[in-house]
Amino acid sequence: MEQIPRGGDRWLLARGPDTGRVFVRHEPNLPSGGQVSDIEIGAFLIASGSGPENEELLRLIGKLV
Repeated sequence: MEQIPRGGDRWLLARGPDTGRVFVRHEPNLPSGGQVSDIEIGAFLIASGSGPENEELLRLIGKLV
């Protein structure tokens, strides 16, 4: 897993141990609700637009391939 910094929450690039599926895991801080969620990479890239989160995710993906 690799962390994607974003607003105090934890954003991780993760791989499912059983499926090998790669996804973004969002672990919000307690003031944000604290509910962990998994997001498909494509959906994350669309939602983050051209911001720094998008660039960081693409950099992390580049390290994996």
